[in-house]
Order: sequence, then C-alpha cells, then structure tokens
Amino acid sequence: MEGMKLFSLNASRPFGEKVAQALGISLAEHEERDFKDGEHKARPLESVRGEDVYVLQSLNGDPEQGVNERLCRLLFFLGAVRDAGAQRVTAVIPYMAYARKDRRTKSRDPLSSRYLAMLLEAMGIDAVMTLDVHNPAAFQNAFRCPTHTLDTRRLFADYMRERCGDGPVVVASPDPGGVKRAQGFREMLEPMLDREIGAAYMEKRRSEGKVSGTLLTGGVEGATVLVVDDLISSGGTLLRAAQACLDRGAKVVYGLAAHGLFVGDADRVVSDPQLSKLIVTDTVPPTRLDAEVASQHLEVVSAAPLFAEAIRRAHENGSLTELLGGPA
Repeated sequence: MEGMKLFSLNASRPFGEKVAQALGISLAEHEERDFKDGEHKARPLESVRGEDVYVLQSLNGDPEQGVNERLCRLLFFLGAVRDAGAQRVTAVIPYMAYARKDRRTKSRDPLSSRYLAMLLEAMGIDAVMTLDVHNPAAFQNAFRCPTHTLDTRRLFADYMRERCGDGPVVVASPDPGGVKRAQGFREMLEPMLDREIGAAYMEKRRSEGKVSGTLLTGGVEGATVLVVDDLISSGGTLLRAAQACLDRGAKVVYGLAAHGLFVGDADRVVSDPQLSKLIVTDTVPPTRLDAEVASQHLEVVSAAPLFAEAIRRAHENGSLTELLGGPA
C-alpha cells in the first residue's frame, strides 16, 4: 500500500505478520537491541519520512517481557518514528493494558488509563487503535487524539452463527458493567440467526479482590447461552456466570472474550466441564495455558483480518463505522 508502513515490535510479531499478510504487504524492518545493563533501544531500519506509519504492539506480559517493558519499548519506538519524520503515526495496540483502571473506586486511586493516554500522546501519536477495551467511553475520553476502538461483535457472531443450533439462544453478560457489550453482540447475531435472542446478566460485586453476587437476571432455561466479556484473566467471573446459567436450566454455555490473559488458576477454569467451549481472539497468545488444555477447550478466532481492514480504511480515510456495524 503506497505511502504506508506497518511495524510490529518483536513481542507481537506473530500477530503483526498475520495483519501484514491480510493487508497484502510485508512488515517494515526494524531493530531491537538489549543491553547488559537492562536498557534497550528500537529503531526503524527504513525511511518513514512523509509516511503514514502504524506501530503494532500488544501490552500483555509474559515471562520474557512484562507489561511495563513492552509499554516502554512501544513508547520509545513511537517517539523514534515521529522523530524520523513520519507524517502520521498510529499506535496499534490489540490488547490495551491498564484500561480496566478508568475510575477511582477507593480514595487516592490512580486513573491508570488516563496516565497511559498521556504517555502515548507525549510521543506525538496521531491516533490509537485497539480492540474491545473494558469501557469504550472512558477510553475515548482519556485521549485527546482520535481513537479507533474495534470490537469483536462481527468476529464472534460470524463464528457462532453455525454453532447455536435451532433451539433458544441467550446472550449473557457476566456482570452489569458488560450489559452494553452483550447487547451489541446480541443485536449483531440476531439478524444472522433470523430469530429472537434472549438476554441475561449476572450480579457482581468486587471488594479487596473478592468477588460476590449470585443473582442472575433473564431466562436461560433450555437455551444455548453465550457469555460475552472483554477479557478473561483467571476466568473466575466467567465460570461463576456459567454455573449460574446451568443451575437455572441452561442447555449449554459458551464463553467468548476478546483477550485471554489466563493467569492464576486459568487451566482449571478453562477445562471446567460447565463451559462447553471458550472462544478468544489471538491478540494475546495463550502461552500461560497448558498446551493440552488449550487444544481441547480453547478455540481461537483471529482478529488480524479485522485490524488489517481497519488499518486499510484508516490509511485511505474510509469508514470504520461501516466496518464494525450492521449484520453481514
């Protein structure tokens, strides 16, 4: 694509290569060097002067690189690209760390999502692109530059349309805060199935890291229930919702989430028989899961084509609204 370059930092290179392939281009070349004192540097190895540049890096951590190191590498590379004369710079962050801390729940709490926005904007970026942030409104309000907030509605609706069967279907949110996300998914899936889809949500209260609340609102008896969330950390919230639905007579429960972090006791949760299957995207590789558990209980839907089309449209000043909205 003329006038555009896509870089992917090494930690997210497998996903970046999928995006580049979907765009029909090669990733732009760059260098990352680590020094013995723990410092590092990254720089583009080809000219970016006057170019529309997209820099891809997911901000999940793993044993090799923590979240903060990945963030630091991304910030420095964005700054280097801007200093090298790029005309427009977009940070493409498939999984956005710190997005959940967007409000104060206790006195003197940080607003981490806003601080992250300030750091990114300090590098001179023109826009940021991400997938299924925890609270899209809070995320958009944290930035002064344009935000391209992609979502998984169409990805998961296309994937599930042949798996819902002929019986009743209910889309559920595992907590009240995710009701709008579940509603958007239900509105996408309903015309694809050409029948009415039910809605449900779970009560959830969190204090000092402990989750409580058992109330389930909505009818699920005899239904295929699709529990939709933005991410899975340990999986406890999703499993609570699945158990509540089965206790109320649900036929089968699927879990769907954009990002699978799979920390703590996630192996046990993912393999729990109460979940028929867990579906996530490839924004975060499931490296923390046991390989056998992942192969038997996890299904991965690639978000790379979605990011590729969003980047194409952003570069050509096309409509992202048309990309995300409306049934197929």
